[in-house]
Amino acid sequence: MDVLRMLSELRAERDQLEEAIITIQRLAVGQGKRRGRPPAWMKATKTATDVPRKRKAFSAATRKKMAEAQRKRWAAKKTG
Repeated sequence: MDVLRMLSELRAERDQLEEAIITIQRLAVGQGKRRGRPPAWMKATKTATDVPRKRKAFSAATRKKMAEAQRKRWAAKKTG
């Protein structure tokens, strides 16, 4: 038996347990209602839903149509 190796493994396991205890304590404290965005430590890991979607770009013709429609709305609001 290698005593030094056993000690290092036990220390590593102790560190993991301490991290788990701290995480559970933080979660227990955060059980009440709170407002706003949760703190960074509560966010576990990034998932596929956390990745922002890439938006599809409008074509030049579509942007032109949208701009013209908005101008019509502004004009109607000014006169109306």
